Amino acid sequence: MVLSMKDISKTFPGVRALSHLDFYLRKGEIHALMGENGAGKSTLIKVLTGVYEFESGEIHIEGTEKAIINRSPMEAQANGISTVYQEINLCPNLTVAENLFIGREPKKFGLIDWKTMKQKSEEVLKNLKIEVSPTKMLEECSLAIQQMIAIARAVDMKCKVLILDEPTSSLDEEEVEKLFGLMRRLRSEGVGIIFVTHFLEQVYAVSDRITVLRNGELVGEYETDKLPRIQLVAKMMGKDFDDLADIKKEHVEQEYKGTPLIEAKGLGHQGTIKPFDLVIRKGEVIGLTGLLGSGRSELVRTIYGADKADSGVLKIDGKEVKINTPLEAMKHGMGYLPEDRKRDGIIAELSVKENIILAMQAKRGMLKPMSRKEMEEAADQFIDLLSIKTSSRETPVKSLSGGNQQKVIIGRWLLTNPDYLILDEPTRGIDIGTKTEIQKLVLKLSGEGKTVTFISSEIEEMLRTCSRMIVLRDGKKVGEINADKLTQETIMKTIAGGERADE
Repeated sequence: MVLSMKDISKTFPGVRALSHLDFYLRKGEIHALMGENGAGKSTLIKVLTGVYEFESGEIHIEGTEKAIINRSPMEAQANGISTVYQEINLCPNLTVAENLFIGREPKKFGLIDWKTMKQKSEEVLKNLKIEVSPTKMLEECSLAIQQMIAIARAVDMKCKVLILDEPTSSLDEEEVEKLFGLMRRLRSEGVGIIFVTHFLEQVYAVSDRITVLRNGELVGEYETDKLPRIQLVAKMMGKDFDDLADIKKEHVEQEYKGTPLIEAKGLGHQGTIKPFDLVIRKGEVIGLTGLLGSGRSELVRTIYGADKADSGVLKIDGKEVKINTPLEAMKHGMGYLPEDRKRDGIIAELSVKENIILAMQAKRGMLKPMSRKEMEEAADQFIDLLSIKTSSRETPVKSLSGGNQQKVIIGRWLLTNPDYLILDEPTRGIDIGTKTEIQKLVLKLSGEGKTVTFISSEIEEMLRTCSRMIVLRDGKKVGEINADKLTQETIMKTIAGGERADE
């Protein structure tokens, strides 16, 4: 055992992030750490690497008699624990050699010994079969090579535990295979690797063991080749195959055969979502499902122009359109409630009224400002319609609860009277009563002929609201499930890759 974490607990104000959690890493293994958003993966890593303090438990690493407490990432590194993050934390304006030895440059007579640094760099790169010149500027290297150099630096510092946090999210398939080759070589040399990823295919391609977390608790540790993919999906999502109830509604069961409102053919955005085909009909509520990082948000961002499509064709009402910006999407009758309401949704310092009228004013343009009366009437209309709990329309939106902030953003888009509304995780982090209200609102909009794309991590609420589901995995559209086959079991089988539940 190269690393053991026993009975680890960590609490943030009002949130139990880790609850008496155990994690073990063996020497010379690649151990995948899996879990949905909020499962506790990042917190566990930050506790291990000294970013966070923890309230209870012990951390032991091979070669030390006593339990260790890392009070900083530098102390963790001194204890043999190195982390390579998704966002590469190297210096692009320096050479490969300088990045490999930054902070520990070989010296001669008090000056940097450039010749020795180049020679040592060549040795490190050769041993790890990384094909790049030590004198090349880092910014001129591909992302995959930059990742490998970050790993090479960690290995040369004699790390016992290497944490790779989403290292493949920006790499293409060829680059991923090169990175996996390096990981396998390090495994053969006895390095223990913690591999954090949301790509199922990659977990099964390279890992030996899998630890699954959910809601800050340990679900279990499994040998990769003995855990079918569909069971992994079930464990991550907290579903039991003995309880796969069908939840059907009249509107969900009806087939939509009307005119397509949205048609995408080969639409894609390099690095986020692979080209996809999609037809969405008027009045339909279509769900997008898949694990975290599957491409749900990226797909709708490409339709909406938040990420400009670099391939394919988009048609609205049968007419081909080019949508390069969200403003153009709004003018074509679209609305978009983003996944992260605090970062991309509300403008915290503005009032409830100003947040509600924002999209309508942008759509009209600055030469046609809304009058004060129009603004006040619009704000009052949606405060009343959506039962937004606020003392006044002039209250700063940041002082509202999360659920009421979400209602403000929904009101913003309803005011523009969109034909097509995208709701990305509209019920995340809000109370059950508000969730139910939002679900009812989605059904009401569908009944009025509006078209809705609904994204949620909760399969039950999607089964209650969606007439059809699109399944995504690893940045690709991998299936469509129509109303007659819309069950938790078929959804999870498709997410997992078509395996049977009993495999």
